[in-house]
This record gives sequence, C-alpha cells and structure tokens, in this order.
Amino acid sequence: MNQHEKALPVLQPNGNGRHVPTPKEAQARTWEKLHPKLRTPSQSLGQRKAMGCVSLEITQRCNLDCTLCYLSEMSESTLDIPLEEVKRRLDEILYNYGPNTPVQISGGDPTLRKEEELIEIVRYASARGLQPALLTNGIKATRELLQKLAAAGLRDVAFHVDMTQNLKDEKKRLYASEEELNVIRKKYIARARGLGIAVIFNTTLCSTNFHELPMLIRFFRDHAAGVGMCSFQLQADTGRGVLQGRPDSIEPRNLIRIINETLGRKINFDVVDIGHPSCNRIGYSFVCNRHAYDLWWDPAIINKLYHEFEGIGLDRGNPGKAVVTVLKHVLKRPRILLKGLPFILVHLWRMKWDLLASGFKVHKLSFFIHNFMHADCLDPERIDNCSFMVMTSEGPMSMCLHNANRDLYITKEFKVQANGEEKIFNPVREPKRDYWAKKLPTLQYVNPLGREEEQAPAEIPV
Repeated sequence: MNQHEKALPVLQPNGNGRHVPTPKEAQARTWEKLHPKLRTPSQSLGQRKAMGCVSLEITQRCNLDCTLCYLSEMSESTLDIPLEEVKRRLDEILYNYGPNTPVQISGGDPTLRKEEELIEIVRYASARGLQPALLTNGIKATRELLQKLAAAGLRDVAFHVDMTQNLKDEKKRLYASEEELNVIRKKYIARARGLGIAVIFNTTLCSTNFHELPMLIRFFRDHAAGVGMCSFQLQADTGRGVLQGRPDSIEPRNLIRIINETLGRKINFDVVDIGHPSCNRIGYSFVCNRHAYDLWWDPAIINKLYHEFEGIGLDRGNPGKAVVTVLKHVLKRPRILLKGLPFILVHLWRMKWDLLASGFKVHKLSFFIHNFMHADCLDPERIDNCSFMVMTSEGPMSMCLHNANRDLYITKEFKVQANGEEKIFNPVREPKRDYWAKKLPTLQYVNPLGREEEQAPAEIPV
C-alpha cells in the first residue's frame, strides 16, 4: 500500500453540523452556478469535477524577487497564517468542493514555512480526502523534504522555473536563457524521481522568453518520463513585477499553434473546457520515442467512456500502477472494451514504429495554458465561472480577483479558534501596522467590472 492508498477517515461534519458533499453533490452545485452557455458536453466543471483546483496560500513570504510577480507590496510584511486557520481553510475547501479536490499548497513559497508545519498541512489535506500539490520554486524543496511530503500524502509537485526569477548559477552569474535553466529543471526532475509524486513545471511566458517556447516544448517532450505536465502561464499585470502589459503574440491560440508546429503533430486543445474557455486550455499527449501523439484523437470518446470510469482514482505519480488499475477495471466491465478497443487500437497503430523503437515505453504529457487576467481589466463572466480559486479567511474566490486586490485580503484581520479559545489574528507585522492603518483608507478596490472605487470598502466583498 503506497501513501496515496492509506485508509482515510470517514468524512463527516467536524462537530459543526456541516455536510461534506459527495463528489456528485459538489459537481451539481458547481453546474448550477455555471453560466448556461458554458454548460456544454465538453465542460468538465460540474460534470467531471467540482473545481479545477483551489490555492491554499500558507505564507506570503518568498525567497525570490521576480520581474513578474503576483505578490503585492504588503506580502513580505504579513505573518504566516496560524496552522489552525490553515486546517480550517482545508475543511472549507472540502465543504465547498467535496473529496478529491486538487489543492495547491502555495504562497509565496510554501517551503519557507517550518518543515514540520508544511508536512502537517500536507498530511491533514490528504487525510481529509483532498489531493495536495506543492507549488514551489524548488530552491528549498530538497529530495529529503519531498520524501517526507510524499510519505505524508503529497500527490504532485509543481516547480516554477523561468527567466522572470533572475536565478543565478553557482558562480553567482545570472542565467542568460531558458535553455541554460534546463540545468535546474533536470536537477528538480531527479529530486522527485521514484518518490511516487507527479512532476509539473510552471513557466511564465513573457516578452523576454517567449521566443524560447519551442525549445521548452522539446525539453518537456524529451523528459516526459519524469514530467507529467508543463503549464504555461501568460504574462499578466497582477502584482508587483516590473514587466508591463503583454505582447499580442502571447495569447492561447498562438501558443497552441507553436506547440503543434514544434511537435510536428496536432494536439487537440478543444476537447475539454475547464470553466471559462478564455481562461484555460489543455491538451493531452502520449510521448513515445520522443514523439508526441494526441491522446484524444477522437474527442467523442471522452463522453462515451467517462461515466465508465467514474470514481476510479489514478495515481499520477505511479503510471505503471495507474495502468494496472485501468486494466483491472476494464476486465470487470467487458462493455468498456466494445467502446474503447477501437480507440486503443488506432493509438497503437499510429505509434507502432515508435513503440518498437522505445521498447514499448509510453509516457503521458499534458500541455496546460493558463491565461491570467490583468488586474485592471477583469472580465466579470470569467470571474463568475472561474476554475482556479483561492481559499481566503472568508471563503473561496477567483484567483484573478484576489490578485487584483491582494493587499486588501492578506492584511485583513480574522478570527482563529485555538485551544478552545477564539482570538483575533492581525496578519500585518507589528512594525508595519501604523503605516498600513494610514495607507489602507487610500486604496482603491478593483472590482470584477474593472471599475475602481474611491477607497477600499469597509467590508471587502468575497
């Protein structure tokens, strides 16, 4: 039994009478909230999952100063939220979106919290039936730490590596290109190898590195044995970075064109919608002998087979075990073969020479495109149908809306229950409280319509 299979507690209300929804109940709730025009057969929210993912920010501290940054002026001046509040927010994720919800344990950089606290957070999330992922720049994510987190139930680790971070080599020389940064990417792949956790790489695409996108695509394709997903996040003015705007060429459809031209094959990015189609696009591929093949060459097969695999959990960190799980499930339901066998046979025929050349080694590689909004032009329709939420002290909200008003949210006082007592927690560090008390009334709240209020509202909308 691996760390993802250990017995989980029965999910019951934590003494407060609240009901933990089943996946079906949570999905139905999401479906009801979606705009009617987004309720299509290809929509995953509300049909296959209740939420794409929820970010849980456990610190605002970071050990980098990126040219594109979603943190804000006061981020480094705020305290880490108490462990009791972290666990309460994990429970809120469960109550809102149900079991198996992907949770991004993030920051800042979450590895800056005490190691024992980070491990406890991962353990608690896993024990509550959630799917914890660590989002980190990797600097402090040693193999020893990853081993401990894997044992605690970590499902994924997402390393963020790109030129916006101004990283330096051992001689304190700035890396000059994304290609030079592949040294770091290879090191991180090796750190996580064999630990049973899936590896993701996040890359911010901006005016200074967009020309290297083909090289990055080839790198992730060639390292698909150790990388399950490459996520490209488009340049956006959301925080305190120095890069402004976004070139017209950095847009989802152009990225898809470049990905397909670089791979030499078409990967279909229009099979699955995750919330609003302007926010995310995803394409799935099989990589065999350094050649990529579109996983969903027949889009209709998703709807034909999805319900046949409902409730089946696959361990992304252990592809071999995932295949065995699928085979066992199929053998118990022969009708699946009738639906899926032609689909599989076409895949095998398309890959036949590469299968022989590689010794029948096949890896899955996903290409994800996340199109963040600029803080000063939020689209209310995208906000209302968001698939990437962040859990705040007052509940979940769209990450883009949160980023646009980050200082207002991360500095707000909230109640904490600890040792049977209720206390008010002020997140602002003591030396900054007078400064912040004077500045807060002058701030403008950016609302989802893109308009700005004259000053921050007394009660920030959530």
